Amino acid sequence: MPVDPDADITITAFDWVPDFARGQVRDLRVRWALEETGQAYAVRYLSQGQQKEAAHRALQPFGQVPTYEEGDLTLFESGTIVWHIAERFPGLVPEGSRGRAEALEWLFAALNTMEPPIMDRAQMTIFEAMEPWAGPRLPGIDERIAERLQEASDRLGTATWFGGSFSAGDLMMVSVLRIIEGAGLIEAFPNLADYIARATERPAFRQAITDHLAGFTGHPPPGFDEWMAELRTKQGEFT
Repeated sequence: MPVDPDADITITAFDWVPDFARGQVRDLRVRWALEETGQAYAVRYLSQGQQKEAAHRALQPFGQVPTYEEGDLTLFESGTIVWHIAERFPGLVPEGSRGRAEALEWLFAALNTMEPPIMDRAQMTIFEAMEPWAGPRLPGIDERIAERLQEASDRLGTATWFGGSFSAGDLMMVSVLRIIEGAGLIEAFPNLADYIARATERPAFRQAITDHLAGFTGHPPPGFDEWMAELRTKQGEFT
């Protein structure tokens, strides 16, 4: 579905993020869910800093994106929004109580089990890369990620999707696993790499990421280029 400024559903997204974050900001998860369920939506873009202002904090108390607005309903947290979409519209929850429970199970597994160590890695290699503890912590973080990946790989086995047919759980698992693509971690598990490839070849994902990337028309905040140059220098010490 094309983005429609007159749609009943409105989400929020950033109009600019650094290159390393493009394709990862969590509005993509919501866009993907809306595409899978065939729902048009509008986007209200925020420049860097606007997410911390009172108007947006009234929708998202932690000053983040995305948010979801439909009529008098406002939601935040990508997992909550994706699950709301999955329950409200057909396409992301298998039929029957067992299919629903398994989809929800894998959505929680993605957010509660897989994502914490993966985001810890992002914290160390990007946001806290300048700190003296970042480099020494990285090997331990990668060990924890590898352990979780092995467990997920073992469960997936030769199956196409977790829990049977593609669901909101797979959408969230793939969204989380994509964060570490190219870091040499996913690549050690061919069935997980193939799993990501299957999901990201879906037309709904292709449309969602196209629209996600097209929205970055804004400009970086002052001082970003200098910070980025310093970050690249520090990251070079990790390799």
